[in-house]
Amino acid sequence: MKQTLEKKARIIKIASLTALFGNLILAAVKIWTGVSAGSLAVIGDGIDSSVDVLIAIISLAVARIISRPADADHPWGHGRAETIATAMLSFMLFFAGAQLILSSGRHIIFNEQREVPGTLALAGTVVSIIGKLLLAWLLFMFGKKADSPMLKANAKNMTADIMLSAGVLAGLGFSFFFKIGLIDSVAAALVGFWVIKSAYAIFNEANAELMDGGSDRKYYQIVFDAVHSVEEAGHPHRVRMRRIAGHWDIGVDIEVPANKTVIEAHWIAYNVEEAIKARIDNVYDIMIHVEPEGNKEKESYGLSEKKLRKINEQDM
Repeated sequence: MKQTLEKKARIIKIASLTALFGNLILAAVKIWTGVSAGSLAVIGDGIDSSVDVLIAIISLAVARIISRPADADHPWGHGRAETIATAMLSFMLFFAGAQLILSSGRHIIFNEQREVPGTLALAGTVVSIIGKLLLAWLLFMFGKKADSPMLKANAKNMTADIMLSAGVLAGLGFSFFFKIGLIDSVAAALVGFWVIKSAYAIFNEANAELMDGGSDRKYYQIVFDAVHSVEEAGHPHRVRMRRIAGHWDIGVDIEVPANKTVIEAHWIAYNVEEAIKARIDNVYDIMIHVEPEGNKEKESYGLSEKKLRKINEQDM
């Protein structure tokens, strides 16, 4: 596990450095272009890239933290740092988008006259789209390799940035064609709303992990099937699944014949654990509680097959 976390930390570090320098260049180009061409939308796009620079710096700090081994104060390790950083990332995006909406909204509401952005703004935005395409692809590949929610979230953010820049380009095109400077402010406001939408999606994903929820139900069925594949293991219930920085922490209660010795019950549980690991990748830990067959203990949490079927039927 330690080796896996160290490898993950190395990948996150490389990805973060790539994103840091890539976005630093793009942010500088877009802000300079926006100021020179008089385009609020392009400046806003540059501010969004500046936020990406901060995200890359946070990612570097996270890579350092999650590589630390578990200790007395953090017996589960430091993987949650990545989830917390992902939530912080969403707040940064939200405030950046809100600020852009407020700035452009002032121009729209008070109908402030603005100059029509020049061709320099168009050229800068095209360069931005090409650069973001490359960064989004790289971060997606790094995120997939490290199975990192933070890198995947950042890749989604980069993908949103491409759409954002495309919207800016469209707004600039209309503004330039119709010679109406206010269209640039409208495009900037739309960019802001897009940024907030991306922030909300990222926050929801991070919040689900922090609250130990949001697990895809298909994984519960995989656990049930794994238990049934082991001879003398039955009635899987009180199944709990949560994610810790892309790794699974799983708890499950099973029943074994009441006449089994402790060592026999232990090996049945061990085989269940191996069956689950064979079906689910990136398992951090599995806790299996063994009960005698026919046990009538009341379940207060977790999922059983009966509960899962009932939930699925309600959703149909």
